[in-house]
Amino acid sequence: MYIYPAIDLFEGKAVRLYKGDYSKMTVYGDDPAAIARDFVSLGATHVHIVDLEGARGGSTPNFDVIREIKHSCGLFCETGGGVRSLDTVEAYLSAGLDRVILGTTAVKDGELLAIAAREYGSRIAVGADIRDGLISVNGWTESSGIDAFEFCGRMCALGIGTLICTDISRDGAMQGPNVSLYRRLSRELPANIIASGGVSSIDDVRQLAAVNIHGAIIGKAYYTGAVNLKEAVEVAK
Repeated sequence: MYIYPAIDLFEGKAVRLYKGDYSKMTVYGDDPAAIARDFVSLGATHVHIVDLEGARGGSTPNFDVIREIKHSCGLFCETGGGVRSLDTVEAYLSAGLDRVILGTTAVKDGELLAIAAREYGSRIAVGADIRDGLISVNGWTESSGIDAFEFCGRMCALGIGTLICTDISRDGAMQGPNVSLYRRLSRELPANIIASGGVSSIDDVRQLAAVNIHGAIIGKAYYTGAVNLKEAVEVAK
């Protein structure tokens, strides 16, 4: 299992939200590229980057910051938030990003998703943001009303090979991940599952590694010091 330390961006700064609530935002640094370089020194190989402004508004205001992060650290970088067109997908890939995550677009624009999956293959992932068993959109601010497992199954049928599945109720809450959710996803779906939300201890990392998923995202736990990233990378192996 790979560890994906996360950098969530708002107005060029590294921040975290509590359960997806933009009114409960904590700023952890004003130099995201330096944070990514710290990831390198701690043995990370992958980085998960989200443009929170873009996710909510459908644009890419942190594009230059994201490009700088990639060029500064040289790690495998996936990014999402505000990706609403093929032009944006191409812009990120051309800027050197390794994988682009479609969230709201995957729910609302099936044609664009199908084209992206066909043209870019494994460089496209889909974010399944789950609240109360349903998929949320627009930066987690709205429910789509679509059942999460139905949605994930449909993504696999389209050829999407990587699903980033976030339990919104656990995100930033330091309450542990929804291990049963990820176990079921791993068993039922022919895709690489990346768990997001709730990792708050090394034991959480061990539990996720045991359910045979591709990766786990660590956000707030890294920034607060609750999880030692170097240790997490080793445990995940």
